[in-house]
Amino acid sequence: MDVIHGKEKMLPRVLSVETAEDYNIIVTFRNGERRIYDTKPLLNFPMYKNLAKVFRSARVEYGTVTWPGGIDISPDTLYMKGTVI
Repeated sequence: MDVIHGKEKMLPRVLSVETAEDYNIIVTFRNGERRIYDTKPLLNFPMYKNLAKVFRSARVEYGTVTWPGGIDISPDTLYMKGTVI
């Protein structure tokens, strides 16, 4: 079930994540949809500088994808910018 915040319906939260080749992640959302998201462009940003070292340690916490060291990606970004598979 999607969360309702105020009058706007929020996008689905993450149920599971798998790492794939070339810094892609495959995300399954609570609504059953699966999307692939390319994290490689994030490696150019300072807050993601350690992502390459911990990439395979992706996990789901609080409805989004996280990595050790406080690295995460908004579930809304994953849903809106991910490619349906």
